[in-house]
Amino acid sequence: QVQLVESGGGLVQAGGSLRLSCAASGSILSINAMGWYRQAPGKQRELVASITSNGSTNYADSVKGRFTISRDNAKMSYLQMNSLKPEDTAVYYCNADLTVWLRGKRIYWGQGTQVTVSS
Repeated sequence: QVQLVESGGGLVQAGGSLRLSCAASGSILSINAMGWYRQAPGKQRELVASITSNGSTNYADSVKGRFTISRDNAKMSYLQMNSLKPEDTAVYYCNADLTVWLRGKRIYWGQGTQVTVSS
């Protein structure tokens, strides 16, 4: 069974930093891409950042220059969030495009981690 588990959320003051981590586990043959999405109350879930298997990254305009996505060879992805603003407050979800043993290519989601930025 494939799982994505996020960690690192919390409460921080505006201007502060947080680092989110996402650990993928299970019968994963390959990780095609990983990403971070967020959903604020009353709003749709939106892409924050993504990274492909060859390291290409993509960021929402609202976080460019402040957030950095990365991944390692141990099925982990990270979202370094600097200069946080109150409008960054949301539940952040890890997302992964995986090729899984006996299941093929699928999209998986983590359970979400709350990030709250106080003004």
